[in-house]
Amino acid sequence: MVSPVVVERDGDGPLWLDNGLLRLGLVPALGGRLSSVRFGSVELLWRNALLLDSELRPVNGHVPSPVAGAMGDWVNYGGDKTWPAPQGWDTDAQWAGPPDPVLDSGPYTAAVESTSDGVTVTMTSGDDPRTGLRFTRAITLQPGETSYRLRLTATNVSERPVRWALWNVTQLPGGGDVHIGLDPARDPQVVGLVAGTGTPEYRYNAPDLVVVPRQDVVGKLGFPGSAGWVSYVGAEAMMTQVFTVDPAAEYPDSGSPLEVWLEHPLPEPLADLGGLNPPAHIVECEVLGPLTDLAPGASTSLLIDVDVT
Repeated sequence: MVSPVVVERDGDGPLWLDNGLLRLGLVPALGGRLSSVRFGSVELLWRNALLLDSELRPVNGHVPSPVAGAMGDWVNYGGDKTWPAPQGWDTDAQWAGPPDPVLDSGPYTAAVESTSDGVTVTMTSGDDPRTGLRFTRAITLQPGETSYRLRLTATNVSERPVRWALWNVTQLPGGGDVHIGLDPARDPQVVGLVAGTGTPEYRYNAPDLVVVPRQDVVGKLGFPGSAGWVSYVGAEAMMTQVFTVDPAAEYPDSGSPLEVWLEHPLPEPLADLGGLNPPAHIVECEVLGPLTDLAPGASTSLLIDVDVT
């Protein structure tokens, strides 16, 4: 018998969705994060245990609050979150984060809707005056499925036109490999985007498949030829994200609909990256939507289907 999706919440704390196969932990108060994906006894996402316990409650006297400043000031809780792209610190057309006191670390509201197709939790940010955006992150879990759906939306709530792309960042433990599918009809070149301590190594396992192995490096790769899927292969489970790539659209970061970031602990912060101080071995699978011109009131969306095996 297929178990229904159970919703658990204690006041304004973490919110859990459980269908007996997957257990999803959401923390609306921490930038609308999806902070836990449990497949049986296996936790798929990376969580900063110095800040949050296994039930996603603050530990060690930590009091969450919105944070601004340089990258070294960022409070990295882990999990899955959404940012605007392109990132940068040169113009108002770039997102100067993380940190960010509204979209990344500000509180989101949460609304729960139960239907015959499952349960959807929609988390909504405040209005960000810098980017002009309001985010919604809708997460749907269905009965009997080891998968869930992310529907992300950015709405221009300002009175000026803006141009942004949605950028979803999933943080995973650093012990696995990342497999990236390439579209044979597109450029298979891999682009080095950030070299904090170096450019991550990668290999082609086939003309349409790139593997980024586990390694100690701080850096980022972009995949302009993404076929619209990426898998993180851990020791006990695999998480695959599937999304649509528009070949005619413009994407940030040398045209990359997908990016992979790696980091590991260092003896001291990286001055060239705003004082970034990596807390652990972390892999980020980052899915981006197209750059979109948004008139006041207009929206852009990104749909990601996530399967766990």
